[in-house]
Amino acid sequence: MAEGSGKRRFFPEAFKLEAVAAVRGGRSVSQVAAELGLPDRLVRSWLRWAPTGTAVGSGAPALAVPTPPAAPARRVGPSPAEQAAEIGRLRREVERLRMERDILKRAALIFGQATDRR
Repeated sequence: MAEGSGKRRFFPEAFKLEAVAAVRGGRSVSQVAAELGLPDRLVRSWLRWAPTGTAVGSGAPALAVPTPPAAPARRVGPSPAEQAAEIGRLRREVERLRMERDILKRAALIFGQATDRR
């Protein structure tokens, strides 16, 4: 909020970058802020936001605006072909496990009967 106005002020990016360039050019934050009628903390926040570097051919800082990172490719889940293959694999595994269970049940019955006869 601007001091005393009770209303938030908007500053164009070009204005912010010029203030940052002045500070990076050797002037103090306090001096630049006073000349622009801004609080020191606002100019310092612009310094943290602004990219670093030097423009080609001049000794002035670069005024490039940072670009947001590209969104990663969205992969919601496996493709339908991958899902079908996984379902087939799981069905085969279920069938194999059922056979193993049935064999063990029969073996338990057989061995249980063999011990009862003793």
